[in-house]
Amino acid sequence: MKQMSPAKLGAICAAISVVFFSINDVAIKFLSGGYALHQVVLIRSVIGLLVIVVIIAPMTTGWAIARTKRLPMHMLRGLCVVFANMTFFLGLAAMPLADAVAIFFVSPLVITMFSILFLGEVVGPRRWVAIAVGFVGVLVMMRPGTQAFQVASLLPLAAAFCYAGIHIITRRIGGTESATTMAFYIQIMFIIVGVLFGLIVGDGRFGDQSDPSLAFLFRAWSWPVPADYPVFAIIGIGIGIGGYLISQAYRVAEASYIAPFEYLALPMSVVFGMLVFDEYPGGWDYLGMALILGAGLFTIWREAQTKPDALQRPLQR
Repeated sequence: MKQMSPAKLGAICAAISVVFFSINDVAIKFLSGGYALHQVVLIRSVIGLLVIVVIIAPMTTGWAIARTKRLPMHMLRGLCVVFANMTFFLGLAAMPLADAVAIFFVSPLVITMFSILFLGEVVGPRRWVAIAVGFVGVLVMMRPGTQAFQVASLLPLAAAFCYAGIHIITRRIGGTESATTMAFYIQIMFIIVGVLFGLIVGDGRFGDQSDPSLAFLFRAWSWPVPADYPVFAIIGIGIGIGGYLISQAYRVAEASYIAPFEYLALPMSVVFGMLVFDEYPGGWDYLGMALILGAGLFTIWREAQTKPDALQRPLQR
């Protein structure tokens, strides 16, 4: 039986992870009006860790899941993931879903540029043009002077740059560390940060905030109502599986190739925004989305043209 190439495996893992992460975004935004962010993150990560230890680990590395010689890099990567997630979710609490995702979509473009600066990957002039077109698309969706330029829009922007750094670290350590181990330590860092936040501000002493983002950050912890149990289960299971898959994607394939697949989250956010939150983008939003998707698809096509061997090489286990 023919082995799947690293590029194909990475693409499949990235696409499936985007579905899980998009559902996670919807659920987090849904919960942002009644719970504290650090409480949601803690519950999500405990469930996610159980998924990794009980389901994913036995099928991959087994009990060697925590074994590593690069613990400091795992901790650094975990902190980047925590920062990226929490800043994005804080912005999500105050912004329409599609707006927040659009601003965050600076990240795949930054990943491609970072892959050149820090990983030595080569990108030709045509892909630089595609990157420029993608940035124009993001700006069209942000539309200076509109709601997207509120203070909260800086939060998903900060998350985007941190997210780019996450995957550069992943490529650095992916040759020696399994995707399961990387996903394991991410959940550990989420749990540590969630507990620390809970101990410091979980009593709600700073919870009287009019800004939705600050209220989400400083709200007092409360016991979840039974109706929300399935939502917490969904985000916990989703982050466990999605975290493993995206780590696997960036471990086995080039960052500049995998990044465009994450653009799938943009149209998904528009659909979810309509169906769940009654948020309807305008014509400029659709134009921006088309530019971003077009740039991403061109990048994928150009990668296949310039590096056919890289896209067909079988995965080495």
